[in-house]
Amino acid sequence: MSGLIAVTGATGYIGGRLVPRLLAAGNRVRVLTRDSSKLRDVPWGEDVEVVTGSLDDTAAAAALCQGADVVYYLVHSMGAHAGEDFPARERACAETLGHAAHDAGVRRIVYLSGLNPGSGLSRHLASRAEVGRILGQSGVPTAILQAGLVIGSGSASFEMVRHLTDILPVMPAPRWVLNRVQPIAVRDALHYLEAAADLPQHVSRAFDIGGPDVLTYADMMRGYARAAGLRAPLIIALPVLTPWLAAQWVNLVTPIPRSLAVPLVESLQNDCVVREHDIDELVPRPAGGLTGYRRAVELALGKIARGEVETTWASSSPLDAPSDPLPSDPDWSGGTVFTDLRTETSTARPSQLWDVVEGIGGENGWYSFPLAWAVRGWIDKLAGGVGLRRGRRNPHRLQLGEALDWWRVEALEPGRLLRLRAEMRVPGRAWLEMSVEPRPEGSAYAQRAVFVPHGLAGRLYWLAVLPFHGVIFRGMASRITAAAETGAPYAQAAYPRKDLP
Repeated sequence: MSGLIAVTGATGYIGGRLVPRLLAAGNRVRVLTRDSSKLRDVPWGEDVEVVTGSLDDTAAAAALCQGADVVYYLVHSMGAHAGEDFPARERACAETLGHAAHDAGVRRIVYLSGLNPGSGLSRHLASRAEVGRILGQSGVPTAILQAGLVIGSGSASFEMVRHLTDILPVMPAPRWVLNRVQPIAVRDALHYLEAAADLPQHVSRAFDIGGPDVLTYADMMRGYARAAGLRAPLIIALPVLTPWLAAQWVNLVTPIPRSLAVPLVESLQNDCVVREHDIDELVPRPAGGLTGYRRAVELALGKIARGEVETTWASSSPLDAPSDPLPSDPDWSGGTVFTDLRTETSTARPSQLWDVVEGIGGENGWYSFPLAWAVRGWIDKLAGGVGLRRGRRNPHRLQLGEALDWWRVEALEPGRLLRLRAEMRVPGRAWLEMSVEPRPEGSAYAQRAVFVPHGLAGRLYWLAVLPFHGVIFRGMASRITAAAETGAPYAQAAYPRKDLP
């Protein structure tokens, strides 16, 4: 394969891993993104052509496809809010891309879909099948690769298995934990995606792809436990847990938010296994064969331990993410804005202080009142939000646009400024900004929390949490600078000063 390859969903979990493989193979790559700034810190960001826009924009779709040899369709609305008519939106996007690809003379479309159990499809699987049908009828030869659970560091399926197993030694579970599934390692899914671009011109159809192991979901949790060196959980299948109740449970005890847990759980109501192996006649298997489930888990755990996770399920920003400027910026116009500003001076060098700032969150914590942060995360989970446990992709370094616990990195000026936009459920919009400035004898730290309330509920929310700010934000600023001075991680520097609670 060589030529110009167009990729939609390049900032997502699969797309963010496929693009560097395409570049390494000598292809020119063009990507479509709603926000081009999200590519600034991606290692391959400067090596691709960028079209800014969305798939429901006819002009953007046409610009993406112009001169392209192959188009990868790697977007879907899994995780969209329940109130959104996502099937209609997905149909419209598929039709727009299909027409643009046909008009531009694209040679092939490659689409990653879900394994089709044949009947009883969930709303999301039915919608993804409909997208495949639309792309296949576009007049452009289309390869539809149908995969089940993708196992890799940062994938939603892996994170759900991981956290359920890590947390619960005894797990009451719905009967679908006994259904058969055929997971595929992310490296094997990428192998088939890359190879599908070179299928013969006359091939236009769906193919099932999967790993070598057919397991129950319970088997997957036990297999994860063995690979992670944990005791296998006792799993008790209960007929009373409906898919909706099971999704609430997954939302509560894992980092997966309710909007993503619901479609994930719904897709597990039937056996989800490969029904045909026709892809083997056209695409050779990866060198060394397909990766078994246990090996896929071991590889994922190794990447997490080394801090080498390229992308995560949270890589993509939500479609309704706020795009307004920070309310205290000069171009902000009107409205009520509440702020909490804290400043500290430190004897630490600016680079030492910045290392602490950029390493905040995830396993490193938030440097103040851990119980309060944890409780607020649980409240957000119960409300259907993302909660505090999405963690970090890398323990030390951040990228513009990536998820960090319940925040999104909105601005990142290495060594100087980190601005986080809240994605928790709040009656308004919130930001947390941290900045570092050099001083003759060390550095200065500034921390600013900004909240724009929505109506009376937003104002009451701010008043309700205001008493905690003196403890949380004052302690946070003090302990961040203390950690920079001592070089100790949060676990040792949590309460270094006796005058703080």
